[in-house]
Amino acid sequence: MTIAQMTSLDAKMTSELLPFNGLISALRDAFAEGCEVPVRHHHTIANDGEPDATVLLMPAWHSAARISRYLGVKIVTVFPGNASRGMPGLTSTYMLYDGRTGRQLATLDGGTITARRTVAASALAADLLARKDSRRLLVVGAGKVGSLIPDAFCAVRPIEHIDVWDIDAANSKRLVDDLHGRGMNANVVDKLQASVEAADIVSAATLSTTPILKGAWLQPGTHVDLIGSFTPKMREVDDEAVMRSTLFVDTAEALHESGDLVQPIQSGVCTEASVRATLAEMCRQSHSLRTSAGQITLYKAVGAGFGKVRTGFPVISGHRFQ
Repeated sequence: MTIAQMTSLDAKMTSELLPFNGLISALRDAFAEGCEVPVRHHHTIANDGEPDATVLLMPAWHSAARISRYLGVKIVTVFPGNASRGMPGLTSTYMLYDGRTGRQLATLDGGTITARRTVAASALAADLLARKDSRRLLVVGAGKVGSLIPDAFCAVRPIEHIDVWDIDAANSKRLVDDLHGRGMNANVVDKLQASVEAADIVSAATLSTTPILKGAWLQPGTHVDLIGSFTPKMREVDDEAVMRSTLFVDTAEALHESGDLVQPIQSGVCTEASVRATLAEMCRQSHSLRTSAGQITLYKAVGAGFGKVRTGFPVISGHRFQ
């Protein structure tokens, strides 16, 4: 099959062509190499009789020094009025171009590529920070992003047991049933404290505005991955978790966008200097970032254009452009 026959990739095809092993490897290279990421464009669209709509344009591209280079643009539309129509309020599309000629190469489902890239970046951070013998994973939040966490983390660590907690137990059961169907050892949990205390890796992808993970629950050697909390008013961990952990972020924007860092910095619990490294800096390190088996590490992600242009490469790799 040539790329001409699959220029437009729906959610299913995009997912199938982005296996986590290849995606994590591509992201490692992308974060180490870097790319051009301008500030995203944000425009308000007036809608008579309805809430204003929004369009977001997020471009990223390889520098001219790169022999083989790509340009990617994610376009997101947010139309709150669609709720009354029974339609999704958010639509996302990713456009991939040849970075040298500007020729369009592919259109990918934006929601799928964003979710998989988000979780793959967290798994990459876990590969750099979590203990090599980490075998027990706790997933906190079993929504669209959270449901991808088990597969991504199993790609970097020998996970033998997965606990799933969600504020809606039906979501937890749905994910656990799916994992069971694929031969994975998983369990729905309702006692979050006990599950955190037993976990080697805790990965949270929630919309919580108050801390649901307590620092007192964290055992020596735990790796904490925080995917939710993408506004200053959102939080997934308390101040003690921040105080007890060695801190890492995907990009410096996390210091200003996530309540898990904004609020502790404002209250004096930590400072911006408390963050040891960004994911790009981590990927460029030649030595281990974990200093001891008992060290508690915490990685906070808010998302970034870094890696998105490279994320499309596994999708198009091996196909012939016409």
